[in-house]
Amino acid sequence: MLNQELVNKLNDLSSPENLSAVVGITRGIERETLRVKADGSLSQKPHPDAFGSALTHPYITTDYSEALLEFITPASTDANKTMAQLTDIHAFVVKNLGDEYLWPISMPCYVRHEDDIQLANYGTSNSGQMKHLYRQGLKFRYGSFMQVISGIHFNLSFSETLWETLAKREGHDGSSQDFKSEQYLNLIRNFKRNVWLLTYLYGASPALCGSFIGERASKYPFEKIGNGGLYLPYATSLRLSDLGYTSNAQSDLNISYSCLKQYVAGLREAIKTPIDDYKIPTENPNGHAQLNNNLLQIENEFYSPVRPKRTAASNEKPTDALAERGIEYVEIRSMDVNPYSPVGIDLSQIHFLDVFLSYCLLKDSPVLCDAENDRVEENHTQVILRGRDPDLKLKHHDNHQDKERTITDWGSEIFDELDLVAAWLDKASGSDVYCKVVGEQRKSVVDPDLTLSARFLNDLKSAGVGSGLWSLNQAKVNKDLLANTQSSLFDDELMKNHALESVAKQKVVEDSDTEDFETFLAGYFG
Repeated sequence: MLNQELVNKLNDLSSPENLSAVVGITRGIERETLRVKADGSLSQKPHPDAFGSALTHPYITTDYSEALLEFITPASTDANKTMAQLTDIHAFVVKNLGDEYLWPISMPCYVRHEDDIQLANYGTSNSGQMKHLYRQGLKFRYGSFMQVISGIHFNLSFSETLWETLAKREGHDGSSQDFKSEQYLNLIRNFKRNVWLLTYLYGASPALCGSFIGERASKYPFEKIGNGGLYLPYATSLRLSDLGYTSNAQSDLNISYSCLKQYVAGLREAIKTPIDDYKIPTENPNGHAQLNNNLLQIENEFYSPVRPKRTAASNEKPTDALAERGIEYVEIRSMDVNPYSPVGIDLSQIHFLDVFLSYCLLKDSPVLCDAENDRVEENHTQVILRGRDPDLKLKHHDNHQDKERTITDWGSEIFDELDLVAAWLDKASGSDVYCKVVGEQRKSVVDPDLTLSARFLNDLKSAGVGSGLWSLNQAKVNKDLLANTQSSLFDDELMKNHALESVAKQKVVEDSDTEDFETFLAGYFG
């Protein structure tokens, strides 16, 4: 049954005077990818000089490791432009990779030992040293293997005119920023409720290289494929499982999404709460071992499939930025790298995310109680590990009753409402792209073999190879394709200039430091 509040809201927003407010969704993409050698093992080379400074380059940086590249597109209201920019960044990079390749999947390539994973280096500035030390702390806490898993981060914000229209409809006459923050938190709560569907559709890491497990015992009944490959038959995203971006220490974190004040307070508490598990020496013969021994060193250590965000000033804490100026956009962190796109994501996924996040915004979103939050977490875990299992049932609470529902049943109900949102977006943009992509993805709810995880696993089985060999072959195909791609927005000259400018900017940052690192850290956390 369709949610009547959603239907009423869409009807109101579809009036001629309100429809134009829909236009103006702003997006940005961050794509992570490992540099690998010709044999598929992890690169041991430092961040290439041709890419400029990882500290200050606007589009090319590193994440945890020197070998883990991160590509960033500027915010744009044009999805085609965003894809073109992302493609141009990739094309420039592969032309300057020498004999290396970009790893095309989320789970890492062959890594012999975690000490082969070199921590990212950001220079001698205080901010650069802090970024490096934070990563050193992550290595002590979680090990390096987990940190070289790649993903897609999708950033989205809605137009000011939409916020004004929604505020008027809701009769809100207070602070416009308070209203936006409240509505973004509504979106986040609904995203958490429904993220299982996104993982079912777009999870693309049902297999991994055996080196990721190594000699450790695993609680999962992996099956073998190819030379050293492992997989779970019905898994969708091992990246999102407790093999990947999770933390047992964070499982008891009580971060509330009820209001911004509570969310910020929860993170701040975690950043100042010592934990016995992390009582490693804060200093060693080479200096610090981590930023601190608290539950979270800094806010970025909080692993969540979605985050409220606000652009922070230089050396400003993310929680301070949120507390001072409210939520500016949301960051979706649950997307696996798409193995079939040379840039890790395709246009249809962007369009689906537009619909999905608009749906999460517009549908009523009560506060998540503890019992519901437990169901949400359990449902997502089940889909992560066995989302394509025909016997899988998810827990659903409706009309004061606990129920079990299949993905086909529950997913089809959600898609009925996504259809309405897609039609609204198409009407506003004068297109049919949203209805098309929703219609296409609806098929996967009925036929699990159409999901990305099934397609990837079926390709491995057909070729009789593990994810490592398949990915290496795909990396070579992608490199040839991108090397021959004509840039459309970011040409080689522009990218070379950005690289040179970033090196100069890093020197300015380093030369402008007026205090030692100890004083800088004390001031930052003070």
